[in-house]
Amino acid sequence: MPNFCAAPNCTRKSTQSDLAFFRFPRDPARCQKWVENCRRADLEDKTPDQLNKHYRLCAKHFETSMICRTSPYRTVLRDNAIPTIFDLTSHLNNPHSRHRKRIKELSEDEIRTLKQKKIDETSEQEQKHKETNNSSTQNPSAEGADQQDEDILPLTLEEKENKEYLKSLFEILILMGKQNIPLDGHEADEIPEGLFTPDNFQALLECRINSGEEVLRKRFETTAVNTLFCSKTQQKQMLEICESCIREETLREVRDSHFFSIITDDVVDIAGEEHLPVLVRFVDESHNLREEFVGFLPYEADAEILAVKFHTTITEKWGLNMEYCRGQAYIVSSGFSSKMKVVASRLLEKYPQAIYTLCSSCALNMWLAKSVPVVGVSVALGTMEEVCSFFLRSPQLLLELDNVISVLFQNSEERGKELKEICHSQWTGRHDAFEILVDLLQALVLCLDSINSDTNIRWNNCIAGRAFILCSAVTDFDFIVTIVVLKNVLSFTRAFGKNLQGQTSDVFFAASSLTAVLHSLNEVMENIEVYHEFWFEEATNLANKLDIQMKLPGKFRRAQQGNLDSQLSSESYYKETLSVPTVEHIIQELKDIFSEQHLKALKCLSLVPSVMGQLKFNTSEEHHADMYRSDLPNPDTLSAELHCWRIKWKHRGKDIELPSTIYEALHLPDIKFFPNVYALLKVLCILPVMKVENERYENGRKRLKAYLRNTLTDQRSSNLALLNINFDIKHDLDLMVDTYIKLYTTKSELPTDNSETIENT
Repeated sequence: MPNFCAAPNCTRKSTQSDLAFFRFPRDPARCQKWVENCRRADLEDKTPDQLNKHYRLCAKHFETSMICRTSPYRTVLRDNAIPTIFDLTSHLNNPHSRHRKRIKELSEDEIRTLKQKKIDETSEQEQKHKETNNSSTQNPSAEGADQQDEDILPLTLEEKENKEYLKSLFEILILMGKQNIPLDGHEADEIPEGLFTPDNFQALLECRINSGEEVLRKRFETTAVNTLFCSKTQQKQMLEICESCIREETLREVRDSHFFSIITDDVVDIAGEEHLPVLVRFVDESHNLREEFVGFLPYEADAEILAVKFHTTITEKWGLNMEYCRGQAYIVSSGFSSKMKVVASRLLEKYPQAIYTLCSSCALNMWLAKSVPVVGVSVALGTMEEVCSFFLRSPQLLLELDNVISVLFQNSEERGKELKEICHSQWTGRHDAFEILVDLLQALVLCLDSINSDTNIRWNNCIAGRAFILCSAVTDFDFIVTIVVLKNVLSFTRAFGKNLQGQTSDVFFAASSLTAVLHSLNEVMENIEVYHEFWFEEATNLANKLDIQMKLPGKFRRAQQGNLDSQLSSESYYKETLSVPTVEHIIQELKDIFSEQHLKALKCLSLVPSVMGQLKFNTSEEHHADMYRSDLPNPDTLSAELHCWRIKWKHRGKDIELPSTIYEALHLPDIKFFPNVYALLKVLCILPVMKVENERYENGRKRLKAYLRNTLTDQRSSNLALLNINFDIKHDLDLMVDTYIKLYTTKSELPTDNSETIENT
């Protein structure tokens, strides 16, 4: 969206000019001076916040001394800058023309007041100048210090060359990050003894030198061939600055938006260390919900330490104000679920409005299954993922599975066709993943068996060996009982979870159905003996069908050796160790994740016009919206504004469709006339449970998955990952160079040799 200059008789806009455009300041005193100098009467009744958000002045209205150009990408105003250059007369040449920006005509008294004000300001400046001169005469050192603060000394030739040299290094690092080129080159055991082989960074540096880059050539033309041009320490320092500058571009937009939510994805391995990927959700200036990747956090085994470091990194290192955090969600695998729940609890204690929710990108049933604190469940989930990945690795393996499904489902071709399509996708993330697995189990076992025992040697040893291991895992009775119990328990939450990932109206009505879901699960818990009997019978029938022996886990049998009093049956064992803890945990987890605050927030979705329509416009958002009262620009007028919002849609024209999503409502042309509604929709939109309507703005998660999929574990770098995932963010090389010089060098001691000699044995 272009920025138009707010100055009278100025027709410049940002898309037609290379000029910088500046926001009105939020400081009331400075903002008032800007408005007075503009001489626009229509701006006088607007608040500094409104002016800052909606109005700009181009650089032509400021003295050149008021503007600082810190780099080709960054132009800023001095802190005391006031616009003084305006054309207030050209419209008089054409008195019949219509002007969008009316110039305020001053009375004689106002003109006299302005003149007197200018005289007073001039005399004050002269007086200050005299005082400064007197003090500088008495204290020349103070004068020197002041001048040093105001006037930046010109760079020496050596300093200029050093900046150009550093800029070249940063350019190479950014290129490597964006193109996902690892820093290291050949492994040490690949290099013949006595031969120096440069890493990828040094190789690119040499390439630029050989291509004729004068700055690098002059720096390194006398350097030995067995020397690293840039030490590992310096590379690390520069990468940290690159990461920080790129991240800051995103975080600046988050701060401008005020409200945001925090989401973490599953723990990943970065060069042998576990890290948590962190994403932020916010609504940008164009009213689009975005989900952006902002970095990795080192994972800590101790939950309390992890909670402290998590909070410290977000607030102190990244500079986000958690008072504006309105949601938090954590997608983690089985072993990490309980620890992330501690993190969520600690944040909620400090920031009650940072609601703990489910994430829209994760099916509720899979999220619940991953959180169950039963070892057998964790093992079963891991086996499911491995089986799915095994067949997706090769079209030939999928074809083999399709053939087996065709044979088994000859009498139910529709179901067979459906299962084939499902197998070609990442089906382990679906709401009905356990139903699919139970239906597919016979086909999977027969297919894995045929691959493992193939006499035509169609498969290599690696694939055949993997098929044997997976076949052993899925034919274990413990695995079969586990998936059958999970299938039955989670059948009560399947429809509820599916609605949470549906349209806005589905999410709204799902909130009302939670009570019924909990009631059903509590009934199961009260009659667990009966329910478990049916589940165990289903598991034993499936095992018999696959010719699998029914037995207790080996670990349990070994523990019971010599215990003559132990008469525990298989059915009782699985009831006590699997069914009971699973049902209890899911009931408690649903209560925790769908807290009173969370449900209130979901009830506010009745603000979306299509939901209003389904409720016959008989809604009461005021009661539920009270939790966000402090986030509203005009809370006292909320009731009246909501009434107008309902009337607007109730009495709409016949050809006007009701907006069905928050995204559509935020992009309404007249949404600005409903500031409280707009603020509420923005906050609801960023809740992690709400899906990102426009996939264009969900790049952060997709690019993160692509980076992890395409990069070997030992070649991953948290710094380079951020550059690769956010490759389209503008980078300011001058800012990076200046930051590096400020942090790691001084003007009196510039680095003349950052090389590091390699000793070869």
